[in-house]
Amino acid sequence: MPKDESFDITTGCDLQEVDNAVNQALRELTGRYDFKGATVEVDFDRAANTISIHTDDEYKLQSIWETLVTRFVTRKVPVENLRRSEPEPAASGTVRQTIKLVQGIDSDTAKKISQFVRDQKLKNVKAAIQGEAVRVTGPSRDDLQAAMAAIKGNDWGMELDFGNYR
Repeated sequence: MPKDESFDITTGCDLQEVDNAVNQALRELTGRYDFKGATVEVDFDRAANTISIHTDDEYKLQSIWETLVTRFVTRKVPVENLRRSEPEPAASGTVRQTIKLVQGIDSDTAKKISQFVRDQKLKNVKAAIQGEAVRVTGPSRDDLQAAMAAIKGNDWGMELDFGNYR
């Protein structure tokens, strides 16, 4: 019996690059004239995969977000994997916002991806959910490449990585 070929679909952010981007953005923001004397706090919590922003008003909050996005793009951190919460009021008239980093494919998206692969009706190509990843297997590399191209053609709300191709 011939061996099946496979590849894994995952998602995530390189946490060291996120840390570097946050530090660069902070360094840039502290030197900007429009932030002189303003409250600017950007904290990256590696354990919780969150970034919290605390500043004076929503205008500054938006400026901090734009600076962070610029640094993320420069460091090749996928911006699609960032989930912003609504700005909430904090003490002394300031605002706070939390940004969550998506580090794995959630079960609903994994089910949608595996159903999408089945709907493609490629010969003997199967998708299996394995924790926060999806493994796609099939007898032919050509069929797997067709499945990969079809998956890349859709918007899943996050950047997908294709790896472990064998």
